[in-house]
Amino acid sequence: MSQPSREHRKGPVQLRGAQIPDTTTDERLLSDSDNAEWVHSDPWRVMRIQAEFVEGFGALAELGPAISVFGSARFKEGEAEYALGERVAAGLVTAGFAVITGGGPGVMEAANKGAHEAGGTSVGLGIELPFEQGMNQYVDLGVNFRYFFARKTMFVKYANGFVVLPGGFGTFDELFEALTLVQTSKVRRFPVVLVGVDYWSGLLDWLRDSVLARGAISPPDLDLIKLTDDPDEAVRLVVEGVRDLHASEEAARAEVEAAAAAHNGT
Repeated sequence: MSQPSREHRKGPVQLRGAQIPDTTTDERLLSDSDNAEWVHSDPWRVMRIQAEFVEGFGALAELGPAISVFGSARFKEGEAEYALGERVAAGLVTAGFAVITGGGPGVMEAANKGAHEAGGTSVGLGIELPFEQGMNQYVDLGVNFRYFFARKTMFVKYANGFVVLPGGFGTFDELFEALTLVQTSKVRRFPVVLVGVDYWSGLLDWLRDSVLARGAISPPDLDLIKLTDDPDEAVRLVVEGVRDLHASEEAARAEVEAAAAAHNGT
């Protein structure tokens, strides 16, 4: 009859047999070995991920009303998309919002510039990439991230709405992340405005004629998206969307309070 395997506990993890390490956690911690491979292990990555959330929450907790503005890093100053980014951001600041971007060049820089020069709060949430971009010079409050998912959480958590200018895969990722969270009720509904009719119409046609037609989404899902060419209208649509959301939340809160008061009075 075989003997039960020796057991070893490492925090909440229980190990047996060949899984038991030859050295203790303390021994490895206090070792003077110059092997730094441990900083790339999965448990250490968890700590880094936690640190990114803590740093992001701490930096943005007192930001106030804000709108996330997305768009390609590849459009240069002097191009129409860059000018759109500046105008949208300046309008959002005038309407009382901070502006959050990915902190990089192109449309992100344009939006940060528009917010900065309009006297508002210009926020950049950078990302570590193999081709290092760095934070653009118009960012007043910047946070750098290693992980896309931590960064995207900040875009959603601290924004009251999204304005999406022409962009590529990164822009699509951020757009559909937001739409998925709203569609599945993971977050409250907030306005999503696409700027650039020619650029975005093909995508919206495909969503309607293929995705909706095959039943993969529902008609109300398309109502989550507004489309315009006018930066001033984009700002108006976002402001109205935020205002309508607040009004519906206040109405729902008042209804709950009235029901509670009626119940307590019986």
